[in-house]
Amino acid sequence: MSRTARTLAALLALVAACGLAAWGWSQRGGGDGATATAGSRSAPPALQAYNGPPEAEVVARRPLDVALAATEDVVHVRFRRPPRAGLLFDLDTGEVLWRREPERVLPIASLTKMMTALVVVDRADPDEKVKVTRQALAYEGSGIGLLPKGRRVPLETLLAGLLVVSGNDAAIALAQHVSGTMRRFVAEMNARAQRMGLACTRFARPDGLQDEGNHSCAADLAALARAVLDEPRLARIVRRRQVVLPFPIKGGKLWLTSHNPLILSGYRGVTGIKTGYTRKAGRCLVASATRRGVRLGVVLLHSPDPGAQARRLLDRGFAAMAARR
Repeated sequence: MSRTARTLAALLALVAACGLAAWGWSQRGGGDGATATAGSRSAPPALQAYNGPPEAEVVARRPLDVALAATEDVVHVRFRRPPRAGLLFDLDTGEVLWRREPERVLPIASLTKMMTALVVVDRADPDEKVKVTRQALAYEGSGIGLLPKGRRVPLETLLAGLLVVSGNDAAIALAQHVSGTMRRFVAEMNARAQRMGLACTRFARPDGLQDEGNHSCAADLAALARAVLDEPRLARIVRRRQVVLPFPIKGGKLWLTSHNPLILSGYRGVTGIKTGYTRKAGRCLVASATRRGVRLGVVLLHSPDPGAQARRLLDRGFAAMAARR
């Protein structure tokens, strides 16, 4: 055999040996640590495409999202002076019926109190009593008023004051009762927002009085609205035009009347939820209504007339849903 032939034969033998060694290594699960299975071959973890968490995990973490993926809205409404952002949606399915800049980040004023209420009902029982602190009495803006310093007030009374008349004093007292300080309570609000997947949302105070660092978007607020209405303690409060509650003052009763323009105007089927206003945030409204088994929600941020615009959107929404039947 010539030298060339002998060299070629040696190279072929070496290649064959390397191939057998590699095959044996793969059968033992060597290299990247992956174990081969019959009929399949896994790529190394570093090369596998990441498609996000499993579907079940997404559903568990964000069950209240509205469906922004749809490109064609069912309802078409043009306003001469539109809100800066808004959304009309199905409360049960999350289907979006109308939208305007739904992921635009804006200040939200007292719409903040929806999250405040959610954290409170998670952390406190209905029969608890809340001490009225000096800080709660030093509130600014809207409030329940008449809170007796140093006395203990039923928690559910303050919760109603928080949502029905947008009491900033109630927000401070509840935050201190639940977490000890407002700072710790706000941290819980932001942690809850993160768990819910509210990417637009950040809170700075439990009352929403501060605009800087306190913001959200219509899509996140729609998810918050669904969460509020899914909580029976809150759903009972936000639909009321007027509530009469026990209170440690002369007469022993506190009368509260809603600020919600749809509730005050007697809009058919209205079920809540929350108003808000600061100069920077403008007039804001998250509202809901039910007709013939259809539950719709609307979010309006910085609207020139949230009551009228919400009624128009809801009317169109209910008409569109009825036409499907």
